[in-house]
Amino acid sequence: QVQLVESGGGLVQTGGSLRLSCAASGRTFRNYGLGWFRQAPGKEREFVAALNWSGGSTVYADSVKDRFTISKDNAKNTVYLQMSRLKAEDTAVYYCAVDRSPFGTVGDYPRRLLESAYWGQGTQVTVSS
Repeated sequence: QVQLVESGGGLVQTGGSLRLSCAASGRTFRNYGLGWFRQAPGKEREFVAALNWSGGSTVYADSVKDRFTISKDNAKNTVYLQMSRLKAEDTAVYYCAVDRSPFGTVGDYPRRLLESAYWGQGTQVTVSS
């Protein structure tokens, strides 16, 4: 049973930083895609960033490129999202997701993960102006 546990959310001022963590367990994640999505009140869940567990290739939404960095720690089976220069519009519940099937490409992860993934419970990020 795949389990994803997010942590690290909180309240931060505009321009500040936060690091989210997603501890993954339940199977090996070699060749799988893992990523972060977010959902603001009244809006649909949207893609933020993803990576391939084996090769480390990454993909980002345009809205967070150059501000957010996704990374992983193989030994801890944990994926991170380092968020910098936060804006009020980054306020949302952030969810970790892992692909149900391996061997996708990073270009496909935004669609694949949204359509079919295991999800964590989410962590709230609030950016105050």
